[in-house]
Amino acid sequence: MKKRTPLSLLSVALVASVSLAGCAGTKDSGGAAGGSSQPSGNTQQGSASGGATDGGKILIATQTPLSGNQSSLGDAIKTGAEYALNLRKEEFKKLGFDLQLFPQDDQADPKIGVANAEMLISNPDVLGVVGHLNSGVAIPSSVKYEEGKLVMVSPANTAVKLTEEGKKTVHRICARDDAQGPKAAIYAKNSLGVKTAFLIHDKTAYGQGLADQVKAQFEKDGVQVLGYEGITQGEKDYSAVLNQAVAKSPDIIFFGGLYPEGGILVKQAREKGYKGYFMGGDGLDSSDMIKIAGDAVDGVVFTSVAGDVTQTEEGKKWAEEYKKATNKPLETYSVYGYDSMNVILNGVLEAIKANGGKKPTREQVLEAVHKTKDFQGQFTKVTFDDKGDNISADVFIYKYEKGKDRSTFVGKAE
Repeated sequence: MKKRTPLSLLSVALVASVSLAGCAGTKDSGGAAGGSSQPSGNTQQGSASGGATDGGKILIATQTPLSGNQSSLGDAIKTGAEYALNLRKEEFKKLGFDLQLFPQDDQADPKIGVANAEMLISNPDVLGVVGHLNSGVAIPSSVKYEEGKLVMVSPANTAVKLTEEGKKTVHRICARDDAQGPKAAIYAKNSLGVKTAFLIHDKTAYGQGLADQVKAQFEKDGVQVLGYEGITQGEKDYSAVLNQAVAKSPDIIFFGGLYPEGGILVKQAREKGYKGYFMGGDGLDSSDMIKIAGDAVDGVVFTSVAGDVTQTEEGKKWAEEYKKATNKPLETYSVYGYDSMNVILNGVLEAIKANGGKKPTREQVLEAVHKTKDFQGQFTKVTFDDKGDNISADVFIYKYEKGKDRSTFVGKAE
């Protein structure tokens, strides 16, 4: 059971009453994927109810790609976070604070993410960040968050390096690549029966990091690795690497990377006559994967560090309320954006309480968030270890099926 303070109980009661009233994974881009050299963060604030209150303004930022070819997942995280924040505005208003969302578009570009982070730490009203989608953006941006003592809670970053650098401000609610990769390989061997594999990655911190973990586990378990090759993000023809893979006829092609390239790879592999399994990580987890791959998406399997909230009746109800309130499709990372925001907001409430009801400092918010223990979100439970990793994080299996507009949940990866 989650241990709740009186303020936490007030939070849960408010969310429940609003809901009943009918209100409503990377990953990484190693370079400028659709980005530019200048920050173009979306500084449009969420619709705040009323004007600034006596306690002042509290901004919680999001940092995800809201434009470019990875915006499907980036917007899902931002929308989930916004939904959580909107449900709790009134709660903060009663305490004297004007709570607002401060969404930023990092364009999956490290340079833009860092520039946005510099802007965020320069604004004293910003007390937390939900983000990023891409590990290759999160890692350099976290340097700035550390300088500004601005707490970050990621719903999607899986690169091991992120929490191994010793930064106090960095946290994530999802599992790491060194959990996801081995479980993907074990599932492929034990459940799919593969004996040979060809691995492809997108040369990014997320994609190559995941592929490295899968490769190591395959080799440990006796699955023969027939090839290990990198591709460049943003290209439209991957014949060179696919010709090598198809010629070796592996039981499985595993891709470490994101859905824009993954969709093209599986489509072109099928066109070249490849009949084996195609598998990837949570970078393939997007409804846009279906649009890119077409019928070739049928049978594609992927692991994800995000589970399916609709597996319970309570989760189904939440999902319907979410779609009604946001008028957007439910993506797997929508609920992880939601849970990440609530982890931060609960930390802010604890910091307000510790500060005698006054607006807390970033250091106070950071301390409260870091102490998060047994917090039960809408989907995932959260307890941070000293590094900022969630000790309750799991890995899940999904697959795509022809004719369906989203992936199908298979179960927890064991």
